[in-house]
Amino acid sequence: MGIPGSAITSPSVYASRRQWLALLAGGAAGATLATWAQRDALAASAATAWPALAHVPSSVEGARTSESITAAAHASSYNNFYEFGVGKDDPARHAHVMPISPWTVEVEGLVHKPGKWALEDLLKLSPMEERIYRLRCVEGWSMVIPWVGYSLAELIRRVEPMGSAKFVEFVTLADPEHMRGLKSRVLDWPYTEGLRLDEAMHPLTLLAFGMYGHVLPHQNGAPVRLIVPWKYGFKSAKSIVKIRFVETMPATAWSKTAKHEYGFYSNVNPQVPHPRWSQATERRIGEGGLFAPKRPTLLFNGYADQVAQLYSGMDLKRNY
Repeated sequence: MGIPGSAITSPSVYASRRQWLALLAGGAAGATLATWAQRDALAASAATAWPALAHVPSSVEGARTSESITAAAHASSYNNFYEFGVGKDDPARHAHVMPISPWTVEVEGLVHKPGKWALEDLLKLSPMEERIYRLRCVEGWSMVIPWVGYSLAELIRRVEPMGSAKFVEFVTLADPEHMRGLKSRVLDWPYTEGLRLDEAMHPLTLLAFGMYGHVLPHQNGAPVRLIVPWKYGFKSAKSIVKIRFVETMPATAWSKTAKHEYGFYSNVNPQVPHPRWSQATERRIGEGGLFAPKRPTLLFNGYADQVAQLYSGMDLKRNY
């Protein structure tokens, strides 16, 4: 999740990781016409054939939007999930081989109640809610997706963080047998992400188990993932296997690869460009294709009323 993917040959043929990243970034302004046509063909054949997941509407402030929802076929076929390849359609083509049962999430570190949580227990931990969130990718595209899950805070309260816990680190699955993308050198596997504890405790931060009223498809981070709607999409770790509470800011996958391009906070901010492209506008997937007019990007992805207080007094350009 993060830097643009496209149909390019293996990074091993390039002289450096920096050169590889620059080539991947060529998709930031839009995919090639051929790649776009392939994605549309795949989207047209997709179907929400996953099991239904019971849920209720959410009462959390900011958890719903009146914007048009992105078609499920697009959201399930246009993805960044580099464990399965760097192409946007690679996850939909290859992720189905990933075993997701049984599944456990280990909670460790600075908590009074560490342990392993079976997926079945996580599913029963709190009532499932539908949250209709905007998703903004750092590459400059966006979607509107109805997720199903509950606030991550529900789990955090039960494991009782110690007073010394200041950050939460998320570790995702790294399965070389079923994840063909792990052979690449694009990232230092396993994929890791992190939040400040107060960010993780915010009601909008979602532990998601489904989308569009169904369980998560493999390519969208099954069986459990994070959704942090005011941050760029790569902050929302997929297929989580470990949650670790720590005292110091954890290194994250993209910051380890390109620290000057991907900071820890990664809040959506139209006034802070990526070093290689603007973040002032975005292309909404499913609205008119490759040449559709772009729309202005909103500070904190439109969630400023809910989350701006988390960063009071901070320099948002320095703390990117």
